[in-house]
Amino acid sequence: MRTRAPSIASLKSPSSPNLIARRTPSPHRPGLASMRANSLTLPTLTHRASPSLEGLSMDPARVVRLRRWISSLVIGMRTLDFDLELGPKLSGVYPPLSLSPSEAENIAFSSFPDSPQFDQGSQVHSFRIRIREAAPDKLQRAGEERPKTEDGFIYGFSHFTQRRDASFKRGYQQRSLVILTHLPYPALFHTFVGKLGPAFLAHGGPMLEAACHNIAKWSDPLPGATLELGFLGSVFTVELPSAIDTQQSPPAHAAQTRKDHDPAFHILVSVPPQDPPVFALFEASLTHLWSLWECLVLCEPLLIFAPSPAMTSQAVWWLRDLLKCAIDPLAGDFRPFFTIHDADHGALVNARAPSAGLLLGVTNPFFERACKHWPHVLSLGRDPPTKTSKSNGIKDLASMPGPPPGWTTRTHKRYTSRDRTLLKQLQDACGGPESARQDASAALHRHFSARTAALLVPLQRYLQTLIPTPSEAHAHAKSAPPSVASFAAAPGNGALRMRPFSERDFLASLKMHGAPLPFKSTGRAREFYARWLRTPAFGRWIARQEEVVQGVLRGLS
Repeated sequence: MRTRAPSIASLKSPSSPNLIARRTPSPHRPGLASMRANSLTLPTLTHRASPSLEGLSMDPARVVRLRRWISSLVIGMRTLDFDLELGPKLSGVYPPLSLSPSEAENIAFSSFPDSPQFDQGSQVHSFRIRIREAAPDKLQRAGEERPKTEDGFIYGFSHFTQRRDASFKRGYQQRSLVILTHLPYPALFHTFVGKLGPAFLAHGGPMLEAACHNIAKWSDPLPGATLELGFLGSVFTVELPSAIDTQQSPPAHAAQTRKDHDPAFHILVSVPPQDPPVFALFEASLTHLWSLWECLVLCEPLLIFAPSPAMTSQAVWWLRDLLKCAIDPLAGDFRPFFTIHDADHGALVNARAPSAGLLLGVTNPFFERACKHWPHVLSLGRDPPTKTSKSNGIKDLASMPGPPPGWTTRTHKRYTSRDRTLLKQLQDACGGPESARQDASAALHRHFSARTAALLVPLQRYLQTLIPTPSEAHAHAKSAPPSVASFAAAPGNGALRMRPFSERDFLASLKMHGAPLPFKSTGRAREFYARWLRTPAFGRWIARQEEVVQGVLRGLS
């Protein structure tokens, strides 16, 4: 395990140019020093004035109402002075929230990019970190109780800004404002932190107080609800999914979006951010998207590399959303933006084979070497030019460290055929107007969502043969003793149940009836489904089906 500093303030900077000479790499993490030498934008915080939260307060009852939606707002700061003794610092948490040292460090580093972004500007990205409670004997102040989570993770949505500041030795200051929440609603919190961040930079702490009081007035986030939420002077129409695995579908075309509702104020909370068009992330990998989808379905681990955390965040949320009707959201781990400072680094990135279904969004070139044994790498972006652009002070992607944009696989051979019509639309949109790129993004999402639904057709058809018919259920109810007929109890006591799933019988059904997916051959279809039956995703899917069926059977008994 790597040694942790006792506090955020004493964390070392991973980006100082002098770090290699001043620091010895850990024997448990070979090559870390050379990796840090390439990470030029993890500067540190010096003791400068930060936005004051003095005078901000919130009634405990309102804090409770606030935490139906979010945990807290966090301010992170650092300056490009490269002080080796200091790292990113959480300079404020409002309302107060008890964070363990591990969580505080995770949030501090995850709130900032670890690769060059721009000379001046802002961007929004997100991250997902595991909850690590503070010591059990630590006293918790009133109002610091956390919301309950479904998956044991905290979601962070960060508005990062870099600005010139002549008062600092190297002339720049970086600041992040983060919304911490237990709700996996990327579109909602991406929009709101994008609105709150600039307001906070312009007007300071009172904007945080206003935002939190707005949120405390919102209605409960009930499944399937459509709500009107007031936030910093605007009113948003917000649609919530009916369940954690429900896919919300954005309009099919850009023109339809403008006609039906303004996407800036009508939000489907669980969809990935739609701006910029997600299609642009995959331009270098268009012909391989069908292989990528198959790997996702088969719970293959995937390293997703990009120059910015904004890109990895959008891509990871988008890829997860494609699979919602087939893949339980809790079936595999995913990290929209992952850093070497994450407490789970040693568990997720090591010499062993990566976990099934893991999606890891990274920007640090260290991961290209540390994950060289991973079977699949998706590097986001378009095929880059070779020259250097001097217009914004940032090198083109061709000269950036890390894998070049594109798809690389060591093991996968495609099972299904591409959709040539869609591929042509995508290729034409590469040089087209913004509306064409938006339409291509929507078409891409519809296509692979439809393929995911089609994946389940043979399984659902076979499942019907395992479910007792209504006549069988009524006959069982009449013949069974009252104590059994009145309640479908546990297996072994005579309760009516769904028959066991048989892989052999299912594959025989598949051979007889076929599948709607365009497999290259019958043999490839059989191989694909045989592999899927061994994934964690299938285990969770069949368990959910059994739960639903047993609920119906209990009602018939």
